[in-house]
Amino acid sequence: MIKVDKLFVATKAFVYYKGKILLLQESGNYGEGSNEGKFDVPGGRIEPGQRFDKSLLREIREETGLSVTLGRPFFVDEWRPKVKGQQWQIVGTFFEVFAKNNKVILSKDHSNYIWIDPKDYTQYQSLLNSVKNAFGQYIKIKYL
Repeated sequence: MIKVDKLFVATKAFVYYKGKILLLQESGNYGEGSNEGKFDVPGGRIEPGQRFDKSLLREIREETGLSVTLGRPFFVDEWRPKVKGQQWQIVGTFFEVFAKNNKVILSKDHSNYIWIDPKDYTQYQSLLNSVKNAFGQYIKIKYL
């Protein structure tokens, strides 16, 4: 067993719009960032006492400005980043989420965004491993 300094529960969103999934690129401005330049999907840690669905809607709004409808969860995973010298363990549930439009307004934590065809996810080398794993499951559910 690996020593862990902090344990978090997170929700992540595969924001879907007209056949594409939204990816966000982490900027150097993210205070707890350890993945500058990498692509992730919207989402984040659940605040104590907050419902998981409200947390995900809050994170999507903060990170993208998008108005969305939550779909179903499709994948659960964990990852263990080192952040500021601490070993974190994050358990995340990935949801399919449906955007009403594709007009993204990025937070300061992100420097870029792209909408991709989910079947093309392997072409994006800078995807976080947790997101690659989630895409693998998403493809199995949606296209196979």
